[in-house]
Amino acid sequence: MRRLIAHAAARMLAEDGSLDYGTAKRKAARQLGAPDSGNLPDNQQIEDALRSYQALYQADETRAQLALLRQTAIEYMERLADFDPHLTGAVLNGTAGRNTDITLQLFTDRQKDLEFLLMDMTTPYHAGEYRAGDAPARVYPRFVIDDPRAPVDLIVYPASELRNMKKLQADGSPRRLRLPQVRTLV
Repeated sequence: MRRLIAHAAARMLAEDGSLDYGTAKRKAARQLGAPDSGNLPDNQQIEDALRSYQALYQADETRAQLALLRQTAIEYMERLADFDPHLTGAVLNGTAGRNTDITLQLFTDRQKDLEFLLMDMTTPYHAGEYRAGDAPARVYPRFVIDDPRAPVDLIVYPASELRNMKKLQADGSPRRLRLPQVRTLV
């Protein structure tokens, strides 16, 4: 049942893209008649199923979209270099699709300088908050740049938090990369 839910969730993520892993797997479980949380796959199983789906049904589209998103990420990382940008999420791990945002984590103690830089850009943006899933009491500034190629989601952390964050995913892949490593992905 977990495998069926993982593949149904992967299909939803690949075709819709507006869902997160948690929402997709709960929706898939309901559609398959298995709302019991004991049957839900973990995120790694969802990601594996998503990679399989994309390889079978969206290989060319996924490859082209991923190249565009990574190149856009590099452009923003270059502009935001003073704020220690790190690429994370689906654009990093290769599962980005047509509705995927680019997620950059910034590590700086100069948030006001970042806001001035964003105001100087010609691309519109909006500000908000980000609550980490593993520590919902912690709130971080968030800015979403409305780039026509893909929204660029900036989450701003204090510079000191980088050394306390996990470096690797459960499968051993990196959780985030700096600009020089991202350039090697393109």
